[in-house]
Amino acid sequence: MRPGQVHQYDSDLAAAEGVVVLFTPGFLAPATVEAARVDQPVWRSPLTPTAADGGALDAVLQLLRAEYRRLADLPLEVQIDVVRHLLSVLVLRLTHAQGARETAGGGNETFRRFQRAVERDFARTHRVEDYAHDLGYSVRTLTRATRSAVRSGAKAFIDDRVLPEARRLLWHTGLPAAAVGDRLGFPDATVFTRFFRRRAGETPAAFRARARGTHEARAEG
Repeated sequence: MRPGQVHQYDSDLAAAEGVVVLFTPGFLAPATVEAARVDQPVWRSPLTPTAADGGALDAVLQLLRAEYRRLADLPLEVQIDVVRHLLSVLVLRLTHAQGARETAGGGNETFRRFQRAVERDFARTHRVEDYAHDLGYSVRTLTRATRSAVRSGAKAFIDDRVLPEARRLLWHTGLPAAAVGDRLGFPDATVFTRFFRRRAGETPAAFRARARGTHEARAEG
């Protein structure tokens, strides 16, 4: 997960258990960042490793956790290097792990260019035709490349980026729904509401009330 990127999960995470590893930009070596594409937007579904990969990942994670807790055993500079190397192993293993994930061919340069363009311009335009024109492809080429990579059409891919951002703004800001729609490139509030209702199954106002009500209930509990 990169800072500023929206993630959306279909399942309820209230009972989820796990270990969160946080690190600052620049902590990993540039070679690791390049090999693991750490600085690229994430578009895959959450990874569920196979048994073999899961065991290896868990072993590295346990070593990382143990070394992080033994800060006094080595000089600080050495300890930081140890943690950095173990984190690199973990990230690289995650990059190449096999499991229940969508397979997007590593050589799909067309899709990668489209993905970067959507990440940059999704609040400016939602039209596949605009991205095709800017990138020098036909709409059919973009649609075919996107379907091959993530099993959805190009328009659905754009909408799948817009919707989580709309939810984030509705939940975490006090912007009126019309202002949220304007920030995301919708021509007016009616078009935004129609889009949100079609994709989320409820109006922006209903989502905001439900999301904030659920959050407050959990905080009080």
